[in-house]
Amino acid sequence: MAAGQTEALEKCQGVAGAGEGGPSFSRLTPAEIEALPSTGGGTGTSGLQAIRTRVLYGNPDQAGLYTIRLTIPRRVRIEAHSHPDERVATVISGTWSFCFGNRHEENRLKALPEGSFYTEPANELHSARTGERPVVLEITGVGPTATTYLD
Repeated sequence: MAAGQTEALEKCQGVAGAGEGGPSFSRLTPAEIEALPSTGGGTGTSGLQAIRTRVLYGNPDQAGLYTIRLTIPRRVRIEAHSHPDERVATVISGTWSFCFGNRHEENRLKALPEGSFYTEPANELHSARTGERPVVLEITGVGPTATTYLD
């Protein structure tokens, strides 16, 4: 197969981009996402080791667009923290209880069920928790990102 045909096939299959500095293509089924390697408390998360992080696109440690998928176990509480980049998030499954502010306050949490969307402005303190079910989130931002706790 000629080089041009191979590149076209890879693009069609969603397994490669156009090369260094060019556009990248990605199409992942739920099974392919589950098969991606995961780490505990990866870059752009709260840092808790119980959270499983899968990078779906880009690299949150480097400059540029990234998307991460977080799987947060049930009954997890995340204290007030911020990230240097503006981010958007979607709740894929479960109910994510989330609030803005410099401390975790149960009465200020808003329950965000599956299908909900929210934003995390750059350097804005926020906290969250899960309930009786695990939560899966997808977060997109422009890296590099990090996490800074208030305390």
